[in-house]
Amino acid sequence: SDRKVGLCSCLEVVSTTSVTWNVKKTGYGNGENFQEKTVWIIDTGVALDHPDLNIDTQRSQSFISGITTAEDNNGHGTHVAGIIGAKNNTLGVMGVASGAKIVALKVLDQLGEGRLSSVISALSYIRQNGKAGDVVNMSLGLEGISTTLDREVQTAANLGILFSIAAGNDAKLASGFSPARLNHSNIFTVSAVDSTGRFASFSNYGNDAVDVAAYGVRILSTYSNGRYAILSGTSMAAPHVAGLLLIKGINIPTSGTASNDPDGVPDPIARASKTQVAAAVVNN
Repeated sequence: SDRKVGLCSCLEVVSTTSVTWNVKKTGYGNGENFQEKTVWIIDTGVALDHPDLNIDTQRSQSFISGITTAEDNNGHGTHVAGIIGAKNNTLGVMGVASGAKIVALKVLDQLGEGRLSSVISALSYIRQNGKAGDVVNMSLGLEGISTTLDREVQTAANLGILFSIAAGNDAKLASGFSPARLNHSNIFTVSAVDSTGRFASFSNYGNDAVDVAAYGVRILSTYSNGRYAILSGTSMAAPHVAGLLLIKGINIPTSGTASNDPDGVPDPIARASKTQVAAAVVNN
């Protein structure tokens, strides 16, 4: 039977104009310099007309039966998109790769639930339309192993497409979750740390699966209806890495390690040792 995939998050809606602490600490660059590359977001869709995002609406689409648009009626995918690529302008926040070209692939509904077959279809679409150097963000997954899902992700990774995948929010070994469990030079499974670099209590762990940690606690980003919100989860950590992958390729910068990592081998934290990955004038 078709398995359900899902996500989790806690919400607080706010208004803002700033470069957020997490982007400052991660480092950032001008995603507008990388328009030949695409960031594919497999999620709840993205707010297609959010003024702070650069969405390729032509290639965005829904893979949910009966839903014809990639519009986000949950907020999760839009939040992910902003962490990756919110524009460097006078609005709201700025992403790690500001102004990055984003394609929204909707596989999760307004409740943040969806079917494995939708995710497989989205991955097939990326394989047909993406190219080496493109980045896919998967802030979703399922508990248990799906060899079909894993195979689809690996096939795309073999083409040179880069993946940032949330480790999961169950405080368990990530090796028990697809596609987080995958090991491949083009696939990065991401655990979450808070602003102090302490391992998030909810984050999945395990060095056989997790490649890197990133900020994922109380992250401010774009949200549905042109708004901004604070969410927590490995869903928020993965897009920091996706932004770095767009700018730097697989040689993403890391600095320091997570404290309190439950597996005893601390994950390196995805961030530049200096405040910037590449020169960017700050959201003014």
